Amino acid sequence: MTTQTIRFLRRGAVHDVRDVPVTRTVLQHLREDLHACGTKEGCAEGDCGACTVVLGELDGDGRLALKAVNACIQFLPTLDGRALFTVEDLRGPDGALHPVQQALVDCHASQCGFCTPGFVMSLWALYEHQSVSAGLPTRDEINQALSGNLCRCTGYRPIIDAAQRMFDYAAYPRARFERAGIEDALRALVRPGTFEYRSSQPAHGKGEGEATFYAPRTLAEFAALRAKLPEARVLAGSTDVGLWVTKQFRELGDLIYTGNVTELRAIALDAGSLTIGAAVPLEEAYAALAVDYPELAELWARFASLPIRNAGTLGGNVANGSPIGDSMPALLALDAQVVLRRAARVRALPLAAFYTGYQKNALEPGEFVEAIRVPRPAPTLRFRTYKISKRYDQDISAVCAAFALEIDEDGIITNARVAFGGMAATPARAARAEAALAGARWDEATAQRAMAALDADYQPLSDLRASAAYRVKVARNLLWRCWLETRDEAPLALCDVNAFAFAAEDGEDQDAALAGEAS
Repeated sequence: MTTQTIRFLRRGAVHDVRDVPVTRTVLQHLREDLHACGTKEGCAEGDCGACTVVLGELDGDGRLALKAVNACIQFLPTLDGRALFTVEDLRGPDGALHPVQQALVDCHASQCGFCTPGFVMSLWALYEHQSVSAGLPTRDEINQALSGNLCRCTGYRPIIDAAQRMFDYAAYPRARFERAGIEDALRALVRPGTFEYRSSQPAHGKGEGEATFYAPRTLAEFAALRAKLPEARVLAGSTDVGLWVTKQFRELGDLIYTGNVTELRAIALDAGSLTIGAAVPLEEAYAALAVDYPELAELWARFASLPIRNAGTLGGNVANGSPIGDSMPALLALDAQVVLRRAARVRALPLAAFYTGYQKNALEPGEFVEAIRVPRPAPTLRFRTYKISKRYDQDISAVCAAFALEIDEDGIITNARVAFGGMAATPARAARAEAALAGARWDEATAQRAMAALDADYQPLSDLRASAAYRVKVARNLLWRCWLETRDEAPLALCDVNAFAFAAEDGEDQDAALAGEAS
């Protein structure tokens, strides 16, 4: 199906858009085309959260799923067949504020107010999620919901107070947000076959001109398009590609979007492996991974922010291959494979062999990442991941490390995989450190030999995040920390090694556990 109309739900009606560049952002459309200026622009790169909106789409069961995302880096054609909610949607026809907004007012949680609409939308997504689930959010869940909103003046305490108080108000009239009606409207918007949106307008008033946005619905359609258009750009969550437009003002040409392909958004589990489709959002991917590998929980929480994890994909993170991409060290240590496809041909490649150089990989023309395949955990596995950055939430790693050691009943390391990000031109395994570990007893002397071997594995660079000397020292110390946490004589539980989270005991909720620690 070829069309020049983007159709999505907005303010309770179908909204049609024509004749805009394929890389026009949702934020630009809201503010510049519709003059709906409640949504703000701050960083234009998905960090500050001032532009947070909520997208609605049908999940695999045909139910409405709401996700907070950054409007500043989402391209407008990706809204086709979805629903867009902004801060203007929350106030009722009688002028009454939504409980989220009223709680922010009552808790004095807004000063200059510039960032407040973004906080409102993040909290509204949390509010609506809790309205269809049991129980109230914990303090940690509130923090996660707000991880993509960087407040400039108020401070977080009154905002978190408002997040807790918003559930105390009288029930929000459901007629103002009718899920069933939205679900029916979204079903009517679904287009059969591949959606094509063509624009003759370049993004910045100059450049190559006409470009086409393709959004196939099946894997076969996607594979055929990719083989036919090997020079086209594959677009997933645009959490990186979006910055090429907003910061570098690049013309991207034709785009092939992964977000509508059912097979690429599937997660499959069998006795031997967990297979995560390339278009599975990071939030869902990490949720699946953490079932087998609970050691990933902290890295999951600290990977960018919730709006970025709602939009970005695991396949996109792997295909991008950034030296400081946080997913890859853990996947390398877990001996993951990347499933590649070109037309009908499918091949599996160890992730360790996928990267060939800085921003280079083993993809052939017309080939794309179909899935990531991660082995199920062995009973002898000891696994740890660590992220070192200047702040806890939403920050780029200086060093990211992962250690996967298989240790037999005699304490001998039968298999060792060590991987780092931020230490080389690509995320990479530490071959010499692994050699020092394999076949040795997991003890202090072995750990120290492996630490020394790391010096020969990496020659990191100095940049604004860290010096080369700091990175080398941190890498060694993280291996030492892994030893301290997993040694036979005094192992530490996961709840004892994360300074920012406490495990609830005996059925207590997290807030009760925190109160107990404080007392």
